[in-house]
Amino acid sequence: MNIDISDIKSFITVAELKSITAAAHKLNYLQSNMTAKIKKIENHYKKQLFIRKPKGVDLTESGVDLYKQYKKMMFTWEETENKIYQQEHSLRFGTNTSLGSMRFYQPFQQLYTAYSDLSVSIKTGSTSYIEDEILAGHLDIGYVLGYPSQKNLQYIHKANDQLVVIGKNLMNHQRLEDGLHQQNILLASEACCYATTLNHIYTDHQISKGELTHIYDHEALIQFTQLGMGVSMIAKSLVKKFNIQYYRETPEKYRDIGLYLIARAEHQFTPIERQFIGLSDALEKI
Repeated sequence: MNIDISDIKSFITVAELKSITAAAHKLNYLQSNMTAKIKKIENHYKKQLFIRKPKGVDLTESGVDLYKQYKKMMFTWEETENKIYQQEHSLRFGTNTSLGSMRFYQPFQQLYTAYSDLSVSIKTGSTSYIEDEILAGHLDIGYVLGYPSQKNLQYIHKANDQLVVIGKNLMNHQRLEDGLHQQNILLASEACCYATTLNHIYTDHQISKGELTHIYDHEALIQFTQLGMGVSMIAKSLVKKFNIQYYRETPEKYRDIGLYLIARAEHQFTPIERQFIGLSDALEKI
């Protein structure tokens, strides 16, 4: 039996969601049909491509190789569809300052290579700023850290993360509350989820604050906390990216946070947006 584009898309979706059930739900297939598609591909190549686990699946080494090839093929397929149907090649995109635009360099690079007429607008800022820009129609999609809060936006969960408190002086105390006492607070914005959560910790535990300082260069803000100039908060996934040495776990009540793809509630994703999202998701999943 020949492998068709729906089989390839099914394989990619299972690989990225690490679940046959979740992939079947996303693509609106019966689970038995999805399982048959995966078995069909494995029989075609005469290789095991997934390791079955009690909760989900993982790619084998051969599966990883095939995933990379299938992603290239799917990108070419979507590129062809877009060009033949003459879809508009524009993206109006926003993300958190802390996440940074460079996180999405690879997806943008692939799109610019494929579409010479690609037009991209990028804005960075706090979660609330990106939400407001999308609601106002100045942006169409965004990736943000935070919690669903706007009823006129759709929030598509992409990953889980945790918040940590950063600062050299925290390491001199056994209890986080003692380490936060009278510490200067360094923030890029009082409207961001980092600032809001840190403020909740101070208020709930009745901890005295030091001075509040705004530093709009996010990387500089982080480095200043590492010198001992104050404390701040950041997603734990960014600790390695910014080489953060001095940080403490946040109390469980305040710890969990999500990475979301957001858009207006009525927004229909364009083909170019779907390509960008697929390329961005691949960075998280594999």
